[in-house]
Amino acid sequence: MIFDYAHWSKTLGTDIKNYQEALPYPHIVKDGFLEVAAAEKALEMFPKIKDDGWIHYVHFNEKKHGLNKLELIPAFIRDGIIKEFNSPEFISYLERLTGIPNLLPDTTIEGGGIHQSEHGGYLNIHADFTVHPHQKAWRRRVNVLIYLNRNWKDSYGGALELWERDMSKCVVKIDPIFNRIVIFNTDEDSYHGFPDPIQCRDGITRKSIALYYFTEEKVGAFKRKATNYRARPNDGFKAVFIWLDKKMIAIYTWLKSELGMNDDFMSKVLNVFRKKK
Repeated sequence: MIFDYAHWSKTLGTDIKNYQEALPYPHIVKDGFLEVAAAEKALEMFPKIKDDGWIHYVHFNEKKHGLNKLELIPAFIRDGIIKEFNSPEFISYLERLTGIPNLLPDTTIEGGGIHQSEHGGYLNIHADFTVHPHQKAWRRRVNVLIYLNRNWKDSYGGALELWERDMSKCVVKIDPIFNRIVIFNTDEDSYHGFPDPIQCRDGITRKSIALYYFTEEKVGAFKRKATNYRARPNDGFKAVFIWLDKKMIAIYTWLKSELGMNDDFMSKVLNVFRKKK
């Protein structure tokens, strides 16, 4: 068993209330979300970062690595966890929790899948892209993040930060500990990230599984935006580079959508710079 629906259904009434009333925007944090054996096996199967198939998100606004090629993801994570979390039963649970009907799983896991960050990795505060790169009528609505970091220490940093919609301050910090799940609405101003470089020892990485959910809407009924990176109040001159990099990402996102590109080519380019450092 991956997920105990009977167990989590017992707390659903309270969880719905907590989700909707959470600040700075609807979200919830649950520990022990996967069955223990499933979480243990997922961690055991979690692959190391390598070039083949991995997307190296290495630019000014982030330094992390992702694997979203389903055929390269370990079978248990792919056919067990990801398949379960894209199943009609879990989608139904997610709809009740979030109050958002007609959610669609992204079976291509575009931008999602397995994420991993090494020492020095970070992800600047941002709001996610609002439209699926290859489905122009799909509006992004919900993120599900599953953390698999055993014995993660406070000194490593890497907490997920949820910021006020006006970027005035961080409201919540969530440590990425083992078998913890974070579910939250993804709107145009649901700002989040882990902006300070993590300080874990060599050989330790910040591990997560990321899944995104959408609703199908009329094209043009909502704004199409690329990932919107934002500077923190104390970022100073760094804000200029955050803005410039954001504009480059917006161009790239447009090209992906219009030309049907994927992340393979850009990842190879960015990896050249990663190896030169």
